[in-house]
Amino acid sequence: MAPTVPLAVLALVALVAPVAPGLGAAPGCDSPAHRWCSSRDAAVACQVESRCPSLPRPAAAPVQLSLYYESLCPACREFLVMKLFSTWLLLPHEMLSITLVPYGNAQERNVSGKLDFQCQHGPKECLGNMMEACLMHEAKNFSTYFPLIFCLESGSSVTENLEARPPVPCARQCLQIYAPELESGRVAACVQGDTGVALMHHNAQLTEALDPPHQYVPWITVNGKHTDELQAQAEASLLGLVCHLYQGEKPEACGGSKAPKIPSGCRR
Repeated sequence: MAPTVPLAVLALVALVAPVAPGLGAAPGCDSPAHRWCSSRDAAVACQVESRCPSLPRPAAAPVQLSLYYESLCPACREFLVMKLFSTWLLLPHEMLSITLVPYGNAQERNVSGKLDFQCQHGPKECLGNMMEACLMHEAKNFSTYFPLIFCLESGSSVTENLEARPPVPCARQCLQIYAPELESGRVAACVQGDTGVALMHHNAQLTEALDPPHQYVPWITVNGKHTDELQAQAEASLLGLVCHLYQGEKPEACGGSKAPKIPSGCRR
């Protein structure tokens, strides 16, 4: 009677044979066979990745989305509130990285050695832009300041009562709801002082450096690029676009992109 071969030995032979004929380890593999699937590095070195289903998948880079906008532009507010914020809520945070640049179609001038800004929708928009820039600066963490900006942009008036002293009662309400640990006095000091001006100057530089130059807002770049097609797809179905571009494992929230359409924004 032929000797019986244990199943464990057969399994080991099946694993090794396709990789290294003659039961020899793959070049560069210095781990015993029972350790080949213990880590991704070992599996790569021993050329058995496809035979190690329990290995975690390598982390994929997030989709990088930058939104160049202005606080009182209706199309900007609609995109930020209805599309960008909802997409951010639906997706894992490691899947989408967002940069907000509140400046838009503003103009920067040097008046007697001091920087001055003129905005498309008037002084209140400049104040709103600076307010949101200061919220980002003071809160620092995106998960903290994005809900604050959503709160401001989704209200009936972004800049309602912003002229009050101390300023921004409406912003104070948003702070109480979304970031009670952030003191409104710090934000007010930023808006009224040199920090707010410096932040707006920085946003002006970022906006003026766009290639191609922006022609309207909201102006969207995806992974550092702007094209008419990307803009249209982001306007039509931002969730679908991000899900399509992300190279990692897709969450249940992902679905197909809708047909793209040409955005109607606030042109320069």
